[in-house]
Amino acid sequence: MDPEARQRKIEQLAALARDGDERAMTELLALIEPDVQQRCLRILPHPLDAEEAAQDALLAVVRRIGSFEGRSKFSTWLYMVSSNAALDTYRKLKRRATDPGEMPELTDDRRTSIIAGTRIDLLDALEQVDAKFGEPVVLRDVQGMEYADIAELLGVPGGTVKSRIHEGRQRLQRILDAT
Repeated sequence: MDPEARQRKIEQLAALARDGDERAMTELLALIEPDVQQRCLRILPHPLDAEEAAQDALLAVVRRIGSFEGRSKFSTWLYMVSSNAALDTYRKLKRRATDPGEMPELTDDRRTSIIAGTRIDLLDALEQVDAKFGEPVVLRDVQGMEYADIAELLGVPGGTVKSRIHEGRQRLQRILDAT
């Protein structure tokens, strides 16, 4: 199936699933799972963590499909659900790692990539930035969304999105430079 036909199919299935069609929901989940997995992997450096986040995101789709109003494209809504699931998973993992009852996992520095370390630094910095600046940065710079889609998703004008991304990048850079 070509990408445009696939996207139309996903949008149709999302509308049907929103209206309670269980078969459409099952088919929708099967179609979007690889995309959700990939989006989570863009945020989380370890594949198993991304898998956990993807499962949480798919569960969120099932639970919250009724809140998808169809004002934006389903794929746009799914970006936000996937990003939030990945960031929530990161926060859970971070809490677990700092819990004194948990034994920290030993890591082999030879198997930890520079990219993964940088991504973790970015995730730590994102926790310190107001969400109104951090979310647009993640959607644009990590998820690769277009400005217009971010504006539609967040319900703000395109100029506001660009301004928030600019401000978010500056705030993140200051935090990363300080570490």
